Amino acid sequence: MAIVGGGYSGLWTARELKRRDPSLSICVVEKSVCGFGASGRNGGWASALFPVGTDALVARYGPEQFSHLRWVLEGAVPGLGAATSDDGIDAHFIQGGTLVFARNALQAQRLHTSVEASRRHGVAEHDLAWLDADEARRRGSLSNCYGASFTPHCARIQPARLARGLSDVDEALGVEIYERTPVTRILPARRGRRAEVVTIGGSVHADYVVRATEGFTPSLPGERRTVTPFYSLMIATEPLADAFWDEVGFNHYETFADDRRLIIYGQRTNDNRLAFGGRGAAYHFGSTVEERFDHDHRVFGMLEEILRELFPTLTGAVTHRWGGPLAMSRDQMPFVRVDHETGLASAGGYTGDGVVLSRVAATALADLLTAPDVETDFTRLPFVQHRSRRWEPEPLRWLGINTAIVLATWADRTEQRRGVEGRASRWFERLAEASLGDDE
Repeated sequence: MAIVGGGYSGLWTARELKRRDPSLSICVVEKSVCGFGASGRNGGWASALFPVGTDALVARYGPEQFSHLRWVLEGAVPGLGAATSDDGIDAHFIQGGTLVFARNALQAQRLHTSVEASRRHGVAEHDLAWLDADEARRRGSLSNCYGASFTPHCARIQPARLARGLSDVDEALGVEIYERTPVTRILPARRGRRAEVVTIGGSVHADYVVRATEGFTPSLPGERRTVTPFYSLMIATEPLADAFWDEVGFNHYETFADDRRLIIYGQRTNDNRLAFGGRGAAYHFGSTVEERFDHDHRVFGMLEEILRELFPTLTGAVTHRWGGPLAMSRDQMPFVRVDHETGLASAGGYTGDGVVLSRVAATALADLLTAPDVETDFTRLPFVQHRSRRWEPEPLRWLGINTAIVLATWADRTEQRRGVEGRASRWFERLAEASLGDDE
């Protein structure tokens, strides 16, 4: 078994397969070092979030499939914590839940409506609740708080510690890990020959090759339009004084965001920093991924401005800035695929929700690879054996994605300044709805 990509998907898959059958010969081939990509650089939300919204999921797959997906994901959050504990990985896992704040009347209306709508789909109050402004402030205090939604189904982690810990666990289980080994091609089984991973230093032949390359997928031949790499950037402050945390709360290490369209996300770290990130970086023509795109001073400045707006009493300096690509499928659905004829398998397309989804996907992959004729709780998830349609060719892809980023920014600015949903909001919603196209 050969796995291309040393991030969460690849490392969890190797771990799961080895635990089921220690005799399996498994190698992980990684271009840089394990955890170099989104797995080591994300915002540290181990959540039950899913990229596609509730209404869209129910409309496409029905209420039973939605309920099953929610049950699996909610159970996977403490499951990830238990797995790291069993393996001796100190990833700073604390399940304090997530607060999504409303910071103007429109955000409050949307969040309150969303929570009420979730009840129609069987989501109980203990799984998702609306907190009024006073209740929200007792958990965490942001400026201009109109209330917040709260779900307990999220934990805070230190992502790089999880990635490197998984790498160590896999090696201890007997997985061979080849870092700094760029892969140039992945070839299917053909004419009696097994599937093949071609690297700059040689080839690996295996019964199955699992592609777990997420945001770096477009760099492989034939995969330019499979997923689109989106850059998400982050900043972190110096460790902040106890007096600051006594004032703002987050005593249970709740992760936090607000309901703006241009996504932001934050957490309180183990050493009392604020780690804070968000979208806003441009999509690069041709799904290009380069290390220089990891740093965008305009976006870093915007993130610091937003962070200080959220926490007006914050005086600590921003000491760290970083970023990297995540992957989005054309219909925003993740995927787990295994083709037993070609020996090719893949997982990804998490759209920023991959900390937990990657472990769920790895379990589904292991089920499909070791017992392909047996249906399990994981193989019947709606994104297993799902195939999204390909992204549009350029320049349509570049125009559409960057237009969505501009519209989201414009819509948020209009809401903040004028307190109304303007044309940009309506156009953005239409564009978002259009993205949920049919699969192939």
